[in-house]
Amino acid sequence: MDMTYRRLGGSGLKVSTFSLGSWATYGDIVDEATAKACVLYAFERGVNFIDSAEAYGRGQAEVVLGRILSQLPRDQLVISSKVFWGGDGPNDVGLNRKHIVEACNAALRRLQLDYLDLYFCHRPDPDTPVEETVRTMNTLIRQGKILYWGTSEWTAEQLQEAYSVCEKLGLEKPQMEQPQYHMFCRERVEDELAGHIQNHGLGTTTWSPLASGVLTGKYNDGIPEGSRLASEQWGWLKDLVLDEEKINKVRSLSSVAKEMDCSMAQLALAWTAMHPHVSTVITGASRLSQLEENLEALEVMERLDESTMKKIDEILRA
Repeated sequence: MDMTYRRLGGSGLKVSTFSLGSWATYGDIVDEATAKACVLYAFERGVNFIDSAEAYGRGQAEVVLGRILSQLPRDQLVISSKVFWGGDGPNDVGLNRKHIVEACNAALRRLQLDYLDLYFCHRPDPDTPVEETVRTMNTLIRQGKILYWGTSEWTAEQLQEAYSVCEKLGLEKPQMEQPQYHMFCRERVEDELAGHIQNHGLGTTTWSPLASGVLTGKYNDGIPEGSRLASEQWGWLKDLVLDEEKINKVRSLSSVAKEMDCSMAQLALAWTAMHPHVSTVITGASRLSQLEENLEALEVMERLDESTMKKIDEILRA
């Protein structure tokens, strides 16, 4: 099935329904040949949005992406970076003017780009006045270094402060938020951000649609050897995402996926993309076969009718 595209909130920019992320993969556990195969395949399948950040692989994710993206037509791509965790110095972290400007320039060098389509404030910064951050983002837009700016994991209240400053000073408003959204993490997208989505045209580039792999069903019978959660490096994540109640729900959801003749991962991805508040769903893949499977969720969306969505909701709310 051909890729579908959606407007990024109220903007005129169109992003693919499913996009490609680089957290915990490129520049880290995935070799460059695999990364290249995934990016090229995604592009061939119509994925136009590729997401990264200065923190991913301590910058190496963007270095790897830069070498790959240089082989693709720039005008057909929507590329992002995020700023917050840049290094160990006192001004290498956060959203102060110095760090934002230097981080943007560094991301452009790593990605081998003249401009970023989307630039995110990766987390809110309690140590920097919102006005300083907003003014800096506005300057980068005026300089042509970024086209749109947004936030990631900001609360509705924090976003409202940014909107108020922008309206008062006549500055470019945040266009998108990147929240976590999946079957077990719903409130932020479905409820908290709803007012900004409706009143300000806020777009959402949602991440972790598979709940760090839990919604693939691969942990239904324990933690398989070689999986991310089996690694000591990811021990901190194991306690956050694995609990018996969630696993039981995934077992029930797996029966729904079987009835639909799709994988549990495809069902979870399709469900996430069905919500009207979602502009694009960021997927990750450490193997080409994973990406191939994930993108087939487009076809599953076509078959996700109201009764099936109701059945899924009943399982999740039980």
